[in-house]
Order: sequence, then structure tokens, then C-alpha cells
Amino acid sequence: MAIRSAHARWEGPLVGGKGTMDTESGAFSGHYSFSSRFEEGGGTNPEELLGAAHAGCFSMALAHGLAEGGHVATSVDTTARVTIKPVEGGFAITGIELTCEAVVPGISEGDFREAAEATKLGCPVSKALSAVPITLDAKLA
Repeated sequence: MAIRSAHARWEGPLVGGKGTMDTESGAFSGHYSFSSRFEEGGGTNPEELLGAAHAGCFSMALAHGLAEGGHVATSVDTTARVTIKPVEGGFAITGIELTCEAVVPGISEGDFREAAEATKLGCPVSKALSAVPITLDAKLA
């Protein structure tokens, strides 16, 4: 199986410093700072990228699970909201909210929700992030 990598560089102190992150494939490169991470400044941040990874993994895994069950999805749209908050000793990611809307011809609401819940527990990124509470709001479009 493949090993994927990304790189980050930080220059300067936490507040006032700056950094860049990029992926090995070249598909992503972005700037980040204290302001883009903990305030509303421009640029990206690790939590946003973690959310993108989680949403992408969940969507792909749900589509696969549905197809394995005989229901090919027309589309699966997922948003992941990653919350970072100050805690004793620093900051922590305290939760991830997945919101999913899918078009799946011929599936019942119950079967869809069951597949979505199984995916929340079983997709590789969800497994990697299992120390963080993950909620899911999944519905058929």
C-alpha cells in the first residue's frame, strides 16, 4: 500500500511567525499563520486540512459501502467542521462534525443512515481520529 507525505515549514515565533504546508503530489500548497489558525486571518491551517482529509475519506468510503450493498451513489457531499479550543496546557481538537448529503437512488432512509454510521466508525481517517468525538448528520438529498 502507498505511503503519502506532506511537508510543513515554520519560521519565527508562534505569534508573528509564518509557515507553508504542501503535499508530496503537488496538489496542495498553502501559507498558514497564528492568525489563519486561531483567528480569522487569511491562509490555511492544519484543522482545515484535517477536515478536508476526513470529508474526502468519508465520502469515498460511504460511496464504496453503498455500492457494495447494491446502491451506487450518484453523489456524496460531505463537510467536516473541525473545532480547536484552548484547553489546560495549550490547544486541542475537541470535536469533528460531519455533515453529509447524498443522492442514492433506490435506498431507504434507514439503510442509508446505517451505512453512513458504519462509515463514520470505519473510514480510515475516522479510525485515525477516534480520540476525538465525531458527530454525523447524514441525509438523502
